Amino acid sequence: MSHNGSEADAARKRESDKRALDQELEEGLKGTFPASDPVSVTQPGPADPGEGDKTGK
Repeated sequence: MSHNGSEADAARKRESDKRALDQELEEGLKGTFPASDPVSVTQPGPADPGEGDKTGK
């Protein structure tokens, strides 16, 4: 009977380890989201004439 108990203990340990690993992964993902800046859907407007532009007076 002790054999079944050790198998159950091992199964509980594996499940506990899996939950801990999943929790660490989830925390890591939250800490790195978003992985990059989102793509801008708008373009910047034209520069003001005269601001660094030698043609605008």
